Amino acid sequence: MNAPKRMLLATAIAAVTQQAIAVDVSYSIDADAITHDISPLIYGTNHRMYMSGNENLSFYRIGGNRLTAYNWENNFSNAGSDWQNSSDTYMVPDGVDGSVPGITYTDFVDNDVAPGAKTLVTLQMAGYVSADGDGSVADSEAAPSARWIPVYPRKNAPFSLSPDQSDNAVYMDEMVNFLVERYGRADEGGVLAYSLDNEPGLWYHTHSLIHPDATGAEELVERSIATASAVKDVDPSAQIYGPALFGFGAYTNLVSAPDWDNFSGSYPWYIDYYLDEMRNASDAAGKRLLDVLDLHWYSEDTGDLRVIDSGATSRNDKIARLQSTRSLWDPDYVENSWIGEWFSADLPLIPHLQDSINTYYPGTGMAFTEYSFGGASDITGGIAQADALGIFGKYNVEAATVWLLETDSSYIAAAYRLYRNYDGNNSSFGNKSVTATMSDKENSSIYASVDSASGDLHVIVTNKNLDEALAGTFSISSSTTYDSAQVYGIDQSAANVQALGSFNVVNNAFNYALPAASAYHIVLSGGGTSSSSSSSSSSSSSSSSSSSSNSSSSSSSSSSSSSSTSSSSSSSSSSSTSSSSSSGGSLCGTVNVYPNWTAKDWPGGPSNHANAGDQMVYDNTLYQANWYTNSVPGSDASWTSLGSCLNNGSSSSSSSSSSSSSSSSSSSNSSSSSSSSSSSTSSSSSSSSSSSSSGSGSNELSVAVAISSDWGSGYCASLSVYNPGDSVQAFSVSVAVEGTVNSMWNASYSQSGTMLTVAGTAWNNTLDPGETDTSTGFCATR
Repeated sequence: MNAPKRMLLATAIAAVTQQAIAVDVSYSIDADAITHDISPLIYGTNHRMYMSGNENLSFYRIGGNRLTAYNWENNFSNAGSDWQNSSDTYMVPDGVDGSVPGITYTDFVDNDVAPGAKTLVTLQMAGYVSADGDGSVADSEAAPSARWIPVYPRKNAPFSLSPDQSDNAVYMDEMVNFLVERYGRADEGGVLAYSLDNEPGLWYHTHSLIHPDATGAEELVERSIATASAVKDVDPSAQIYGPALFGFGAYTNLVSAPDWDNFSGSYPWYIDYYLDEMRNASDAAGKRLLDVLDLHWYSEDTGDLRVIDSGATSRNDKIARLQSTRSLWDPDYVENSWIGEWFSADLPLIPHLQDSINTYYPGTGMAFTEYSFGGASDITGGIAQADALGIFGKYNVEAATVWLLETDSSYIAAAYRLYRNYDGNNSSFGNKSVTATMSDKENSSIYASVDSASGDLHVIVTNKNLDEALAGTFSISSSTTYDSAQVYGIDQSAANVQALGSFNVVNNAFNYALPAASAYHIVLSGGGTSSSSSSSSSSSSSSSSSSSSNSSSSSSSSSSSSSSTSSSSSSSSSSSTSSSSSSGGSLCGTVNVYPNWTAKDWPGGPSNHANAGDQMVYDNTLYQANWYTNSVPGSDASWTSLGSCLNNGSSSSSSSSSSSSSSSSSSSNSSSSSSSSSSSTSSSSSSSSSSSSSGSGSNELSVAVAISSDWGSGYCASLSVYNPGDSVQAFSVSVAVEGTVNSMWNASYSQSGTMLTVAGTAWNNTLDPGETDTSTGFCATR
């Protein structure tokens, strides 16, 4: 064939791969069942931490412990217990003049506005902010003292864009006005939202020098109402996020707030009390004082260690991390933590929070402005992040900004790009959430959306199994006929989004295989009616794919117009008797291409290594790489044996092949038949069974049929044609099949009874001796 032999090796033998896959998952997508718009604000982060800059993020939060004592007038802040209670210029960006009021905020917003992102700015409510940048504050200098300046919600006097730094006061409404004067109101493109400080339930610990006592349940409500009301008076269109609770201990009782007993009899947890009080205050004020319920979620799930710990790298840690996201949505999952043990009734989290919102303050949004599932530099962290982004979109979360716990967060960044820049052109997951379900929520997850502009259907699917590939069977219910798909993915080979080729979709259904520990983005396009032939350049079919070897084969797309018909001209073919066998050679016919090579011998590969999903024949055995490797196949855990090339359910048959009749034997998984080629010139239409080759005399071919998906009333199968003899070209093959074929990819076909005859453009290239063609397949009904 004209296709590169390495590509042929990497994409062949879908049937063998299918037999080795241990995890079968079925997926159903209803592309017409749009449930809601996905908020673009879920694709956010804090401080642009450790990202590559190519994530196409839509929301940035400036927050964290440092912001509680940040003074916008002089740009000093205090680290609190995070670092020696140091007051300094830590929050002043490099290369800017820290003496300019508000420079920390304006530099941040300026850098958000440039790519069109929105900003969440943190306000100060704990009572005091830093007066200077003179370093550590001693316990004896706790507020009130000269090291601190009181902060108030309202100035109750005319605002100044050059705040008075000698009045021993800092005002929140004056700061908001400062930003509005610079950027406009929120509805004019200015700062979108303001957060009511940061983790107030921990002030007594993180900022004991300005708030030594535990925060009271009622105190936090009163501070929230006062600050939110002051902001809304300046910018009524701005959104208020609150109360930025640090975690589950604050959700339940605000970390045992000293006055919680006064309210616990009426409210199941603190969140309910807070929502109810903010609604009452909003009704009284005649304006909404809380737009978004703002929470932090650092997973407590545990393997050997808590999954967010930097040392959580064991197998048990990784398994726990991959499951930990289920605490957000799955009522059947109980995480391994103190929350799972004592508060499982409060999980899954998002539905519980939504119930609270619906009961106590309907219409309030939900945000996770700090969250992490750990593993930032590991594929499991990338999958968990991709899972979280899908969950946020599916369950209508308003906003989410990840907090990166490690300097190397390459897989977290890759997960964002999988959604927001999968092709390097800032192409994104769709904006309309549609329903999607899967049969196995332990090993996989799926999220689907439609792009309202292009009509494309986007599917994110994960394989959470660390060891086994996943065989996915996808069915789509839609008024749109999707006929092609592009695939992008991340896996354990590298923290990059890889383009993995394209395939045809037939009858809005397809099969696809994902390698172990991976997350893929499938973009399906429509606009046409599925036909019985296609010139897709996919190396695998619309119904079958083998891990990361789904990349396109260059030779199978050269003549799209002739894939369904070819010129009708006179032809002659010699009558010859041929015999064929579907022994292992038909599936491992490329053994002569790379016999007994190590991965590092592989020509043309990245650094001459094998990637995850690449396949290689070694010692008459087919192997698939589990990850990026240069090892000898079979020598370590980086390779999985897919079976002997000489033991693939062989059968044989013979036929006289000058006409379309042919005898064939078949089994439930494979069948073999004969085909012939001759030296005479031949052109065939889709119904012709004559064939020719560029060689002389007759030749024997072997064809195997491997069912890749079976749903009872129908099935899809791949064809594997092996040439043990001379080079052939423009050939056709005939094989007995079950049922009625209704679609074929990369070839044209005809059927008479049980006999299927296949010809067409995908095979008009040369099939060289010892080569196997696997570019074609079909679907049939029984």
